[in-house]
Amino acid sequence: MNKDKVKRSIEEMFRKQVQKDSKVNNAYLLVHSDKLDIHLDIAEGKTGELSANPKQPNYMASVGKLFTSTLISILYEKGELSFEDKIAKYLGDEILDGLHVYKGQDYSKEIKIKHLLKQTSGLYDYFWPLLEKVLADKDFHISTREAIEWGKNNLKPCCPPGKKVNYTDTNYHLLGFIIENITGKQFHEVLEEYIFTPLNMEQSSMLFTSEPIREYEYPIAHFSIDGTIGNEFKNYVDLDYAGGGVVATNQDLLKFMKALVAGEIISKDTLETMKNETDKLFMGIDYGYGIWKFKSIPILMPKKLKAWGCSGATGAFLFYHPGTDSYVIGNFNDVSYKSKGLRFMMKVIKKLTKV
Repeated sequence: MNKDKVKRSIEEMFRKQVQKDSKVNNAYLLVHSDKLDIHLDIAEGKTGELSANPKQPNYMASVGKLFTSTLISILYEKGELSFEDKIAKYLGDEILDGLHVYKGQDYSKEIKIKHLLKQTSGLYDYFWPLLEKVLADKDFHISTREAIEWGKNNLKPCCPPGKKVNYTDTNYHLLGFIIENITGKQFHEVLEEYIFTPLNMEQSSMLFTSEPIREYEYPIAHFSIDGTIGNEFKNYVDLDYAGGGVVATNQDLLKFMKALVAGEIISKDTLETMKNETDKLFMGIDYGYGIWKFKSIPILMPKKLKAWGCSGATGAFLFYHPGTDSYVIGNFNDVSYKSKGLRFMMKVIKKLTKV
């Protein structure tokens, strides 16, 4: 199949997907491959009364975890930390006390940085229960540190550190604190200094926390949580933090991903560690250092579809497909696409393999 036909097919599939689903108010898709000579940057739907524009920045939810793990890897290459370090080296007793008590044994000071990165700390996830409180009451506010205390008092770890994957924002919030303690700067400042500015990502920021280097040309696309417009809930900000607060245009996200693949932010050796130090997340998907890595499964997942990247609960995705040297980036901006966004992304990759 020629490239123009594939491009048309992907665009048609995307627009139909958005148009047929009343839950999706706006959606965005960028597909880029130098190898296939394909570039597609499109949007469908509306943000309020504004027709969706490809230049709009999107809140990328847990795709932001890949930025956090990249910052940790930058600090690793600077010699500021080791992935094997125990987090007690960087976090005080006010956070560590009672953080991880499982079946009467305290593992709080046994957690390593790599456990946080790989989601294998065994810690609980306070994000979703606290999100319900935020959405129910706009006056409810809880800081990230208060959320950790709430988790200690209301939730239980699932296992000792290193035993299995338990996906939780708690891990990445702790990584955010480690980044701040090492650099002496706020997380969003480190993000701008180490990633946004060097990569000329002028249309990127942290939701409700920072401004882009160059003022946004278009408003941030609306994202929806069970029918509620999430952009309206500024009390959500500290609950998100280093677990997924990145807002960016798809073009800026492409800059980030291309630089990551090319070894321009961190070395290719460190990237290989991020990709290959994995544990099973779901069938056919392993989790590395902030990275979702698709594995080949006979019949279900052919080897030619193997890709890696990161996914977010709003139907956001940021992936690289080595087989076609393609970048597939997008967002459906609704939590009902938590899994459907990822499945759509794989359909795009499948079409790209036909060029």
